Amino acid sequence: MAGIDRRLVLHFDWTLFALSLGLAAVGVISVLSATYAGPHHRLDPLVIHQLTWIGIGAFLMIAAAFLDYRALGAYAYPVYVLTVAMLGVVAVIGHSTGGSRRWINLGVIKLEPSELAKLAVVLVLVRYLREEPPKGGWRLRHMIVPAVMIMIPVALVLRQPDLGTALIMVLITATLMFVGGLNWRTMAILATAAVLAAPLAWHYLKPYQRERLVSFIDPHSDPLGSGYHIIQSEIAIGAGGEFGKGFLKGTQARLNFLPEQTTDFIFAVFAEEFGFAGSLILLTLYALLIARGIWVARHARDRFGTLLAIGVTAMVFWQATINMGMASGMLPVVGIPLPLVSYGGSSLIAMMAAIGLLISINTRRYLF
Repeated sequence: MAGIDRRLVLHFDWTLFALSLGLAAVGVISVLSATYAGPHHRLDPLVIHQLTWIGIGAFLMIAAAFLDYRALGAYAYPVYVLTVAMLGVVAVIGHSTGGSRRWINLGVIKLEPSELAKLAVVLVLVRYLREEPPKGGWRLRHMIVPAVMIMIPVALVLRQPDLGTALIMVLITATLMFVGGLNWRTMAILATAAVLAAPLAWHYLKPYQRERLVSFIDPHSDPLGSGYHIIQSEIAIGAGGEFGKGFLKGTQARLNFLPEQTTDFIFAVFAEEFGFAGSLILLTLYALLIARGIWVARHARDRFGTLLAIGVTAMVFWQATINMGMASGMLPVVGIPLPLVSYGGSSLIAMMAAIGLLISINTRRYLF
């Protein structure tokens, strides 16, 4: 262990590490359930892929934990430029699946730059906001530069199209600006501008995206079309009852009624098999992870660490909230993975690396 300060090992945040692996384990169980074809069939390759990505993600989480997070300030803008460049490559030669062009095919893995863009957005915003705000808070003129920086990746992600990831970027930005010391008057102006811009944003949505937003109000108006996802997900969650049907005994996924069962609607797979009790345990794991992230932010030794911890925690909070709200019919379907649980290499690896930064922030407060 030469070259590593012993204090980093002694004060390693095992709570964050364990919570992350616990949620990842729920993901493996759920992917296995969603792809289970009976005892006489081979293990689905998706399960093997997920386990492999968890291994890679755990390695990167540990590596990020021993990284001095303060050094990221110098690399925030280069990382941002590289990420925007990758999003540009996706727009030109990206791999298409299901009508969306979101991936760069690297052979071994299909890289999804939009997942990396979430973390890049956090880094570049924290880099910009790390100085103490002027008296009275950040004003509108101070927000022009970060607004432009965020609009570029958001526009490229919307073009894929990926409304869910674009929404997460906007919500992370709003969270960091609020915590970073945004002036109340500026906040009111931006909120009003967002409301007024909603009709314009509606005009640029794809037809299927509009249908999904409308079907949220009354999914039964088009039960075999735009409302199908919500209806089947609600059936799966409701069928779980108090304690669920049991592991590998869910029918909505096995009979292929539930769409996107390994990604966007994996929560419904888990809820059907483990019921309200299992869902409550899953919610508790997320609540503990988010609470720990906030605790790390409050105890960070510098403003950069505080804002970085808030940004990573906001990633987890908004994704978990919107995904589970979407699966339960409480929010419109916009296509967002459940953090650390949904199938997907880019999402899982990026999230575990981000949590590694949280561990670094908490650990290094003992060093300076």
